[in-house]
Amino acid sequence: QVQLVESGGGLVQAGGSLRLACAASGSIFRLDVMGWYRQAPGKQRELVAVVAKGGATTYANSVKDRFTISRDNAKNTVYLQMNGLEPEDTAVYYCKAEDRFIVGGPGYWGQGTQVTVSS
Repeated sequence: QVQLVESGGGLVQAGGSLRLACAASGSIFRLDVMGWYRQAPGKQRELVAVVAKGGATTYANSVKDRFTISRDNAKNTVYLQMNGLEPEDTAVYYCKAEDRFIVGGPGYWGQGTQVTVSS
């Protein structure tokens, strides 16, 4: 099993920045791709950004020029630096880790951290 704990959410004004962190513990040898998803009220959960163990990244078009995902394998932690925040970025942000031994499985999810951007 893998446990994921997110931190760094909060309230920020439009144009501001936040940095989210997700620390993994437990059976960390199982970790593959890690990343961030978000869910706004009344909307489906959507991918924000993911990073492979080797560093390759994928971003949603809506955040591509504003957010940066990074990963510290030594600390088993993935970060999301969010700059130029917009009210549309308001959502609960969830960390997810894929299990490299269970391809296509549900993976592991954190409890979520609220990000609120005021206009």
